[in-house]
Amino acid sequence: MHDEILSRQRRRFMQGALAGSGMLMFPGVHAYAASPTSSVANVRAGKIAGVRANGVHVFKGIPYGADTRARRFRPALPPEKWKRIRDALDYGPACPQRNIAERTSEDCLYLNVWTPGLRDGAKRPVLVYFHGGEFSSGSGSSPLYDGTRLCTRGDVVVVTVNHRLNIFGHLYLARLAGPEYAVSGNVGILDLVRALQWVRDHAEEFGGDPSCVTVFGQSGGGAKIATLMAIPAAKDLFHRAVTMSGQQVTASGPRGATLRAKACLETLELEPRNVSALLELDTDALVEATQTKDPTLYERSVYFGPVLDLDALPRHPFYPDAPQQSAHIPMIIGNTLDETRAFHGRDPGIHELTWDELPERLLPALHVDIEPEHVIAEYRRWYPQLSATEVFFAATTAGRSWRAAVIELELRAKQGANTYAYQLNYRSPLEGGRYGAMHTMDIPLIFDNIAQPRSLTGTTPEAQRTADAMSEALIAFARTGNPKHDGIPEWRPYTLPERATMLFDATPKLENDPRGAERRLFDSVPYIQRGTY
Repeated sequence: MHDEILSRQRRRFMQGALAGSGMLMFPGVHAYAASPTSSVANVRAGKIAGVRANGVHVFKGIPYGADTRARRFRPALPPEKWKRIRDALDYGPACPQRNIAERTSEDCLYLNVWTPGLRDGAKRPVLVYFHGGEFSSGSGSSPLYDGTRLCTRGDVVVVTVNHRLNIFGHLYLARLAGPEYAVSGNVGILDLVRALQWVRDHAEEFGGDPSCVTVFGQSGGGAKIATLMAIPAAKDLFHRAVTMSGQQVTASGPRGATLRAKACLETLELEPRNVSALLELDTDALVEATQTKDPTLYERSVYFGPVLDLDALPRHPFYPDAPQQSAHIPMIIGNTLDETRAFHGRDPGIHELTWDELPERLLPALHVDIEPEHVIAEYRRWYPQLSATEVFFAATTAGRSWRAAVIELELRAKQGANTYAYQLNYRSPLEGGRYGAMHTMDIPLIFDNIAQPRSLTGTTPEAQRTADAMSEALIAFARTGNPKHDGIPEWRPYTLPERATMLFDATPKLENDPRGAERRLFDSVPYIQRGTY
């Protein structure tokens, strides 16, 4: 609504300015009168008009691909061109999904740009953020992702992206519908490739350097980046990578992905090979089909994610080794100390757990098959001060969320690739500290957006010092490939056997192999990424 008001105000301003200057408007032409609060950029599809606020040019809802409704389950096409100046004042719609407050549409290939300058030859680093929500939900429009403070802090360009998700981005039909749908299981990832191509082609228009592009993302956004590192079409489109609490060791295989597709089609009451009917279905029907029970997972809806189709994705992202095509790309891999407080923090009775109750609560939440009594005994030996509840969160974080990050770090280290590790130790003071350093806590910190709506960091001096340390590290890394800056200790790369890791807090410190005993414990059992088998 705020952006709609801005759009109307801008139009009224232009009309008044044009009338006063005697300028004429011709059919098919949207005449534009410059103002101190307006910005115009040229993109391949046409001209766009944004706003300038706080010294930053902001363009929202820029199409980077055409409406995908006519291209369901197939790679997107370029956006249609327009003749008039197009307003870029409002975020574009998100991919259709359940339980989201913002607009949704299959016409969802839009991105947003924040930049300190236009066409000024400044060659700024470009930071492209991919949102979380696994591969199934979310958008690039959260106030936590606003790029203004990063732009002003570091003289960089910031981009956020919407793309196809869930059934629209990852329904694998190759074995059901033939060659035309060979990459249907990965079109959501190929949308990101298209977005990065758009960034490459337009970086200089927005004052950026197309040869200095950093991708960063949290949770599912990090998993998308790990996948892109093994996607041949993404080669050379980005030059640094930062994953925050998001990894993708393996992709779905054709067996599991086909079983999921068949289950969705059964929910929709369609024959397995009746793709023509699938293309005609109402969008809402497809959204409801995402609640289909997964035939390969216990008690959860169907998993959507990248698929090993041997076409768009010819190998697993990080199995059996780190992808060679990305070995030259500097990378930061990070997690938070209390990831699973975000997933289980409101479970009934979780904050009052007794030692007797802990084994049965722990077993299904570890995501690896290991004797919970053994895990509890080890944690009590290492950390005798922890309560049963604290052991639950520590062990589930290590087994569920941290394990894949360690695998990627170890594989990159064996490859000799330039990689840095971090762990967020800053714990939110809100609600009596119940959030801890949970999953998502690093988003407002790395964006330096702790005062934005939805931030759970608090706005204490400690929170701001942590944000200073993390956002400056991101900016330094984007600029040079090294996260070093004066506000943190020397940050050495992750190598074996040292395993140097930056512990971000109000007073950051570097530590070798933090939680090494936990790493060794969970390394004793196989890791299988949930949803990919």
